[in-house]
Amino acid sequence: MTDSPEEPVFSLDLLRWQFDLTWALFTYHLERLEPEDFLWEPAAVCWTLRRADDGTWTADWAENEPDPVPLPTIAWLSWHISWWWSTAADHAGSKAPRERDDIAWPGPGRAAVDQLGGLRAEWLAALDRLTADDLAAVAPFPWPNDPRHTVAHMVAWVNAELMKNAAEIGQLRLQRRARPVPLR
Repeated sequence: MTDSPEEPVFSLDLLRWQFDLTWALFTYHLERLEPEDFLWEPAAVCWTLRRADDGTWTADWAENEPDPVPLPTIAWLSWHISWWWSTAADHAGSKAPRERDDIAWPGPGRAAVDQLGGLRAEWLAALDRLTADDLAAVAPFPWPNDPRHTVAHMVAWVNAELMKNAAEIGQLRLQRRARPVPLR
């Protein structure tokens, strides 16, 4: 990889700094979540997780985005993060990516927060193994084999997607706490 304007130079140190900042901001909300926050439905049209008869949780999902787009619950967002982040970590670690239906959500509360912490550890281990050549390679996810996107783009995408989902979770947490007081 050269320093020419046509070929961007990516710094794993900068991408890691951005990830650590994003995780620190996310931690602010994760540490304050209560089990009741996860399944709170802030609107009539929501995507959430539902407990199946066997005790597992099933995520609401549609192959084509519905109109109106359902507002996700914190439960759904934490499952969604687990899905896309697992897939990204698998690709970064040169493993076969897990399928959406293979991502089990552990339920509301500490278990869901711990699952996200486990993904963080898995992601950091994958980042620690990346070399400059790895970062310059064509990204296998989320743009399969598109030569315009490198593994460094994938790492930056994870940072951006995590920041977006962290903000959504934070906003839902704050919104639930600020519910209007009933009129007397």
